Amino acid sequence: MTSPEIPPGGGDDAGRGLSGVQRAGIVLGALGVLLIVFVILQGGDDSGGPSSSSTPQTTATQTTATSATTTTGDDSGATTTGDATTGSTTEDGGSGGSGTDDSGSETGTTQTAPSAPAIPTVRVVNGQPQGGVERLQFTRGERVRFKVRSDVADEVHVHGYDVSKNVSAGGSVTFSFPATIEGRFEVELEAAHTQIAEVEVEPS
Repeated sequence: MTSPEIPPGGGDDAGRGLSGVQRAGIVLGALGVLLIVFVILQGGDDSGGPSSSSTPQTTATQTTATSATTTTGDDSGATTTGDATTGSTTEDGGSGGSGTDDSGSETGTTQTAPSAPAIPTVRVVNGQPQGGVERLQFTRGERVRFKVRSDVADEVHVHGYDVSKNVSAGGSVTFSFPATIEGRFEVELEAAHTQIAEVEVEPS
């Protein structure tokens, strides 16, 4: 009988064959490399995420701050403009004109009440009217007002109106009464019988 031929050991088939353990090791190694690469790439994406998303948030915050710092004051007439970066403000008082604004501060023209006319003064020196008999003119309806300053004591009498006052030496007296009678009236030192003034009341 003829015995079967046994293929010789070695050759190309023996070199190409791999055991199951070797194949599993290669697959596991490839999976490990892919896992490492995936983790590295994933870590790079995580680190870049917050950086890219922070930019719009910062811009929105700056925009809100800029809008919040712009205020218009209706009561004071001033406009305040704020700068979100420098914090500087600019105030404009508006065109209120020469010191007048809505806050109540005003620069007005002060009106001075007209001063009362000076009272004529009759001066008596050494018992005589200084500068001669004083002429005092008035209009009917107004008040007769004048002053007598004397260096001698006597009674000052206004004839016609029958008004009199005593004056002391070195003193003075003031007369004030309505001009109701027209004409010329003598003012006299009654005791000395010396005329010192004349009151004239003219028609109104």
